[in-house]
Amino acid sequence: MNNRAPHQPTLAEVSEVAGVSAMTASRVLNNKEDVSEATRQRVLEAAKAVGYMPNRIAGSLASQRVNLVAVIVPSISNMVFPEVMTGITEVLDKTGLQPVVGITGYKPGKEEKVLYEMLSWRPSGVIIAGLDHTESCNDMLRSSNMPIVEIMDVDGAAVDSVVGISHRRAGRQMAKAILKAGFEHIAFLGTQLAQDIRARKRFEGFTEVMAKAGIEIEDREFYSGGSTLVKGREMTKKVMERSPELDFIYYSNDLIGAGGLLYILSKGLKIPSQMGMAGFNKLKMLDGLPLELASMDSCRHEIGRKAAEIIVRRVEAGSEGVSERIVLDPKISYGSTLRRR
Repeated sequence: MNNRAPHQPTLAEVSEVAGVSAMTASRVLNNKEDVSEATRQRVLEAAKAVGYMPNRIAGSLASQRVNLVAVIVPSISNMVFPEVMTGITEVLDKTGLQPVVGITGYKPGKEEKVLYEMLSWRPSGVIIAGLDHTESCNDMLRSSNMPIVEIMDVDGAAVDSVVGISHRRAGRQMAKAILKAGFEHIAFLGTQLAQDIRARKRFEGFTEVMAKAGIEIEDREFYSGGSTLVKGREMTKKVMERSPELDFIYYSNDLIGAGGLLYILSKGLKIPSQMGMAGFNKLKMLDGLPLELASMDSCRHEIGRKAAEIIVRRVEAGSEGVSERIVLDPKISYGSTLRRR
């Protein structure tokens, strides 16, 4: 990977594309009120088109950088990302850098707004979840001229550095373990795959292996919003009533898997002899369940640490820093719900 020296779009380019003066463009981008709404929208669209971000610290610092690291994640209510933040914080606490968090709610449009605002403060670097962003986000990241680390996922092309796991490989590994254990009647329960891109990639890897073995997913159920035990129970009840021949359920995450586990135990079924189960993430908060749910550690804490270490190295190296690609290898935890054969 090579050093990047991207062109940084200027205010003059924005004004030219919008067909207004540089002063008018500046007034819009600095949230001045004495500009018509039509002109405001034209300038904002032009800024988005050329990938321009205003500099909130222009003239105030010789370095034109602040000691903040922008961390952009979909959620902090999802138990995955607090562990990522813990890893990031452990590393940055030893430096002069401080993390500042932006939440996107799994919405591409919101991610654009959060990224735009954070870049306008000229942080020392950006850590952002996922590889799948809008073209506008990618343009902003590419033209930012600062260290960028995309985290959680390595199935795709990175703008700069990347730290994560292959979710397609994780799905394939789990499918092979389930087939090896002798299960044949399988359902998938999870988040809306159009929104949860990493869950979709795991599902793609999972179904790829199943298809090669001549096995189709017999039932599936999806939900939107946050993951809860209640949703896991409700979805498990639905698919088991629809498809009584099921002998295994693969959940997109541990929290809904835990809800499913509690429902199945309440029905008096023996696990895993009558019904096997597996989730994803290996959440420590679920260690007190009656049975240990089979899962796969998504390396959350390590991802956070590695990403922060890259930012620190790049900041210290300045223009000499280079992009990095770190692929972690999660392991299956068989627990009490997946037979090991």
